Amino acid sequence: MAVPKRKHSNSRTGKRRSHDAKTPPEVSYCDQCSTVVPSHAVCPKCGYYMGRKVTETES
Repeated sequence: MAVPKRKHSNSRTGKRRSHDAKTPPEVSYCDQCSTVVPSHAVCPKCGYYMGRKVTETES
């Protein structure tokens, strides 16, 4: 079984984990009503996606 001969230092471990931080979700604005919408999602306010009416809304 492969086992490390020496312990990795905290600095080396931190360098490896430097790209693991969480990033905020990507958001975009609806072209029809300018509501903040997650990327690649139907607008919950007006029901548009990529310039087309996809779902009916109660408003």
